[in-house]
Amino acid sequence: MKIICNKSDLLSGITIVQKAVPAKTTMTILQCILIDATAGEIKLTGNDMELGIETVIKGEIEHRGIIAIDAKIFSDIIRKLPDNEVTIETDENYVARITCEKANFTIAGKSGEDFSCLPYVDKDRYIELSKFSLKELIRQTIFSIADSESTNRIMTGELFEVKDNNLRVVTLDGHRISIRTIELKESYEPIKVIVPGKTLNEISKILSAETDENVSIFFTDNHILFEFDQTMVVSRLIEGEYFRIDQMLSSDYETKLSINKKEFLDCIDRATLLVREGDKKPIIIHITDGSMELKIDSAMGSMNEDIDIEKEGKDILIGFNPKFLIDALKVIDDETIDIYLVNPKAPCFIRDEEETYTYLILPVNINQNQAR
Repeated sequence: MKIICNKSDLLSGITIVQKAVPAKTTMTILQCILIDATAGEIKLTGNDMELGIETVIKGEIEHRGIIAIDAKIFSDIIRKLPDNEVTIETDENYVARITCEKANFTIAGKSGEDFSCLPYVDKDRYIELSKFSLKELIRQTIFSIADSESTNRIMTGELFEVKDNNLRVVTLDGHRISIRTIELKESYEPIKVIVPGKTLNEISKILSAETDENVSIFFTDNHILFEFDQTMVVSRLIEGEYFRIDQMLSSDYETKLSINKKEFLDCIDRATLLVREGDKKPIIIHITDGSMELKIDSAMGSMNEDIDIEKEGKDILIGFNPKFLIDALKVIDDETIDIYLVNPKAPCFIRDEEETYTYLILPVNINQNQAR
């Protein structure tokens, strides 16, 4: 094989597919990036058997061929080369010679035939949405999935649910729920799958949000495929039945308040200056007519601040984990938000009138000493 590429194109492709190369594995072939120039285009592939990424890069093929090269050393070499054309040549012993200007590297590769191909995904069931919309959906929900060590694997993924021309994305971690709904340009058949959070995190890093270009998303019973630009991302789905979210949502409330989002977020942000990382100190919120008082007490000191609000319904004293409020407020773009509360032990809901977003957050128990 002999190919010639611009360094920036090659490095961009490596950066994309490297996201699917496992940090640790007993299968050394999976720590490689596959370079495939057998079919008239240069394809790079990374695959950890759960997530696979393939991208096509620009370049000239002088001799067709295929080879697998250790991802870390390949990436490090290309990154350090001069900004010029890079030539990659291989021989029958899977030795790769990388040349750029006066720099020459020779490294051992592996047979490309031993590399695990990406699974085939049938393209009958699909949806399309803009890259911007997908990136925003992920940003506005990903923070409330459970970490990978969660005992319930379903909580480590996001529910993608398609009904007619609506796509609803849901995450939860046992303390909060995030829901975003967008309208699609067309109606599609019903789809309900759980996509690993790791997959969506990596896609979000790859996606550019500057354009309205579309992403095509294809679904099978076991896999999901994202196609955009010259890139394909294939992931296994999480098996199982997702939680019955609608049963956890309620339109009932005893207290409703409207508040300036930035003012509320800044206030909570200031309060957390007095909380050491790892400390579980609640922020206590006292809502009365026209005013919200926020208090926090810790070993470092105390803070309280008042914010003007518009209120309907009863006064309420309630406590929350400040991080959960901050996470939700950071991803809401509205200037003014509505918060719905029932009582100090029931979840609060932050949602807009059209319910394009809903954030449910469970309160924490507070005692009277904390509330004073």
